[in-house]
Amino acid sequence: MTSPTPLELAQSGSLEELYTHLKPIQAVPGWAKTAPSLWPEPRKSFQAHRWSYEHAKGGLDAAGRLINTELAERRNLILQNPATGYATSRTIVAAYQMIMPGEKARSHRHTPNALRLVIDAEPGAYTVVNGERLAMMPGDVVLTPNWCWHGHGNEGRSCAYWLDVLDVPLVQLLDPMFFEPHPDEFETEIQVPNDSPMHFPWADSQRRLNEAEAAGNEASHAEIALGDPALETMALSMIKLKPGSATPPHKTTANNVFGVVEGEGATDVEGETLQWKRGDVIVVPSWQQHTHHSNDGAVLFRATDEPVMRKLGFMREDDSQQ
Repeated sequence: MTSPTPLELAQSGSLEELYTHLKPIQAVPGWAKTAPSLWPEPRKSFQAHRWSYEHAKGGLDAAGRLINTELAERRNLILQNPATGYATSRTIVAAYQMIMPGEKARSHRHTPNALRLVIDAEPGAYTVVNGERLAMMPGDVVLTPNWCWHGHGNEGRSCAYWLDVLDVPLVQLLDPMFFEPHPDEFETEIQVPNDSPMHFPWADSQRRLNEAEAAGNEASHAEIALGDPALETMALSMIKLKPGSATPPHKTTANNVFGVVEGEGATDVEGETLQWKRGDVIVVPSWQQHTHHSNDGAVLFRATDEPVMRKLGFMREDDSQQ
């Protein structure tokens, strides 16, 4: 289809003729869009959902027999939102990962920020981040920020399982995606730090949660931040739910992914109740009112894209009960 001349466009005798002339020049009349580009509040295009660690662990154990580290860069199961084809939420993707005893996962780096919440591991499981060997024990959180070299290893006697959380969907949306395998395949360990900003040990988180709970700032729960924020695009925290209490209803434009560190309970989201227990993962996408509760008490890990929303001026919160 040939493009019209400027004069032909200017002399269009009807809207239908104008529309016909606009097609070849890849222009669409804004007054006649088939769908609106603006709406009064966020559309809920992603669903709240809960993934079972027990099911994922079974799948990873099967993969351990069927896939070695030569066939797969990482042995993981991506937590795909029921409403979409890849991501867990609009900006965040989560996955369960496993590494077997004696294995090493090759080092690489990429522009997406990433972190690991360790679920099950014995001494000997570790991540190397820019040459620093960081232990991975249950409840630990390990960071691999944008463009940091990182690889995993397991010198323990049993498989190690953890939850990966990355901002890959956000990077895909904005397009600055870069990935590079390490030239030596496995990064050389240059130091073994006792204290690293890339590592949040569970023992420290427990102590801080107990201190926050004793301070009594929140009747229903205590929450501590990991980092300030931990990553440029994601803030992390631990939430201790008090037995028999529920957190206040909360709605935010931020996307939230929760991993269950301890205990069991439920999350109510927009009239739906998601039951969970240790190791499970819950996603609460943008602008969906939610509350957490546990009969016997529990600890939740939270990863959220709040830093992105705040930096861009998109952060909104609504704590009114509806």
